[in-house]
Amino acid sequence: MDLHHPFTREFSEYKETIQSLRIRNEGFRKHFDEYHSLDDSIYRIEEEIDFATDQEIDELKMRRAKLKDHLYETVRRSSRENLQHVNSPVRPLAR
Repeated sequence: MDLHHPFTREFSEYKETIQSLRIRNEGFRKHFDEYHSLDDSIYRIEEEIDFATDQEIDELKMRRAKLKDHLYETVRRSSRENLQHVNSPVRPLAR
């Protein structure tokens, strides 16, 4: 069983939006990196490479879940905005 939860794999339908946000949005990139750092820490604990108390692992998982929710909302909002921009009618330039 794969214990890692890469954000991009879990939301593969938003892969392009995620890549774009990582490039142009420093706050998103920071949270994205933090999410993956937490995911790696949790994986290492679950695989008994590192050790933690039940409370510590629960707190890590809660932080990861909150980050995931925040990242997902940002991705959905950005994807919706991009879709609206692409589908907006093009108005001819006034002469």
